[in-house]
Amino acid sequence: SVSDKTQKITVTAARLGDDDQRRLSTAAKMVFGRDELDRNVDSTIGEILKRLPGVTIGGRPGRGGDIRMRGLGSGYTQVLVNGERPPRGFSLDTIAPDQVERIEIYRAPVAEFSTQAIAGTINVILREDYQQRETQVRISDAIEGGRHAPNLSVSHPGELGGLSYVLSALVFQNRQRSEVTREEVGLDPQGQTILDQTVFDDSMRRTRGVQLAPRFSYRAQSGDMFVLQPFVMQTVSESLGNSALNQSVGSTAPYNTAHWSADAGNAVARLFSTWQHRFDNGGRLTTKFGAGSGTSHSDTARYQYGLDGAMRNTILDTNSVNDHSANTGAKYTYSLGGGHALALGADGEWSWRSQTRTSLDNGAPQFVESGENLNAQTRRLASFVQDEWDITPQWAASMGLRWEGITTTSDRPGSSLTNQTSVWSPVGHVVWRIPGAQKNQIRASLTHSYRAPPLADLIAVPVLSPDNSPTRPDRIGNPELKPEMSTGVDLAFEHYLTQNGIISASLFKRSIEDLIRRQTTLVTTSSGQRWTNQPFNIGHATTSGIELEAKFPVTEFLPGAPVIDVRSNFSRFWSQVDGISGPDNRLDQQPTMTANLGMDYRLGGMPLTLGGNLNWTPGYMVQTSEFQASTAGIKRQFDVYGLWKFTPSLQLRLSANNLVNSNYLTGSSLVQGVVNQSATISALTYTVWTAKLEMKL
Repeated sequence: SVSDKTQKITVTAARLGDDDQRRLSTAAKMVFGRDELDRNVDSTIGEILKRLPGVTIGGRPGRGGDIRMRGLGSGYTQVLVNGERPPRGFSLDTIAPDQVERIEIYRAPVAEFSTQAIAGTINVILREDYQQRETQVRISDAIEGGRHAPNLSVSHPGELGGLSYVLSALVFQNRQRSEVTREEVGLDPQGQTILDQTVFDDSMRRTRGVQLAPRFSYRAQSGDMFVLQPFVMQTVSESLGNSALNQSVGSTAPYNTAHWSADAGNAVARLFSTWQHRFDNGGRLTTKFGAGSGTSHSDTARYQYGLDGAMRNTILDTNSVNDHSANTGAKYTYSLGGGHALALGADGEWSWRSQTRTSLDNGAPQFVESGENLNAQTRRLASFVQDEWDITPQWAASMGLRWEGITTTSDRPGSSLTNQTSVWSPVGHVVWRIPGAQKNQIRASLTHSYRAPPLADLIAVPVLSPDNSPTRPDRIGNPELKPEMSTGVDLAFEHYLTQNGIISASLFKRSIEDLIRRQTTLVTTSSGQRWTNQPFNIGHATTSGIELEAKFPVTEFLPGAPVIDVRSNFSRFWSQVDGISGPDNRLDQQPTMTANLGMDYRLGGMPLTLGGNLNWTPGYMVQTSEFQASTAGIKRQFDVYGLWKFTPSLQLRLSANNLVNSNYLTGSSLVQGVVNQSATISALTYTVWTAKLEMKL
């Protein structure tokens, strides 16, 4: 007889790689997982993002800044955390890279997320589904000009029945110096110099903070999954600074020397939860709830002295802000069979802000509302439908429609203002996988998106300049702002390599209505005439560009070559604002191009990896109005690193960021009537040396 034999079959499932997730996505999505996040010794998410295709970071090299896509300025790029808009005042720099599972970049909006994404969407996914097994300890120290920035993070996993958890904590300290030289020149109508002024500011700041980011997930016997992820962060900082003003030509200078000190604190608490239920018919319901609260305060004292050493001004500024938010939503997805899926959803978000700002110059209020309380409320409601269909093995499409309504109300003594926005956004994405060339595909998208005016531009408490001038104006809001509306077209070709890698080229164009642009004018205030910068809707603009990307191992083309991975991308941007004369009538803060080139080399026979990255953005000028212009100097940031893996549980990373560390130059000018004034700003940058030890216990 033949005996029965039991055959054991083991099935293992691995998460799709970054390139596979990108290839199979119907929307134009790029995915960067832990391999990319762990590549360098990055202390902030901004340092990671600046190397990714089409992403630029504002501000001086090595110091971070606002995150931008397609070269567009602040507000055009949507930044999400776990698919949600973070609470007001929240910064990605408060999230340690160790807490991130992956970063998704959408070049065109999708109905599932808010369509406030004219330039695109960056979605930071925290490590919710990550099944950590060991306690992980990371110790690092970054040195900038001899100033240390130690950092310690600990992450400890555990299980209790159906409950699994990861307890994460981070403590850090950072010391930074800022040295900025500002030169102001004014000319009369005959071209004679009537103002020649140089201001040198030198300040030191120390920041300390702690973050707690535990995660709890529970899987019931029914298969339902519940995830709870709190996030708590608190930072405090102290600053000391000196200013010296040298004026060789012009009327009496506002001061000769100045000293200031500032204390600031910021605390954020956020709770994010999801519940997922699968129905017998294959449908899946995901509900979510989140709440956030944040407080910030700052106290600044500035003392200004004349040439004779006598005190001229004592300027005291106190600002206190309290933010609270809540959001909820639900999404139902159902498979119609044959690679066809339908998703329906709705979201709601509510936020409240209370702000009190007191600004006194020699005891006198600097603006009418000084010391009064400002209250603001924002309500955002949204609903969407999204249909994804793998029509044939070659064709896939995603069509969606999203509605969003935003109501902002502000109350201050003697006035109440309301601003309402309602936007319908149809979006469509198509992928054609070329027959006979399964690794080649073409993407096309036609979408509608918008940019809502930020709360600070609608109802901002005045931000006063201590040295008010055409190039250093006060900043105020405008409650009459309307949202910018954009119709966009995207087209891309992607070639996936045999090994992990991709070569792609993409084109985009955006037509923007009701463009918001800040303009500087001379106005009469309670304290006399002052130059004031205020946002307005000024009309129509267009922007377009081409983005090239190549990411590959050298062995893809040269078998037997050293194990070197190459990462490169290049973007070229064009834009034009109607109603402003050229040739530099570009969208604000948009460079003409940007590029990255990076390499990683794994030495044979040694547990050592070496790598580096060069980030380059040329200088550019923007004609911001018929009378105003701004300039930004060239940015070159060269970073290198080395990674030594002693054991699978112990590794050391050494890095040097911003090795070039050349001065960062910016400028502005205003020529209107008899006023002809320009400013050039030179800010020192520094090389940052970092050592990071990672242990698994």
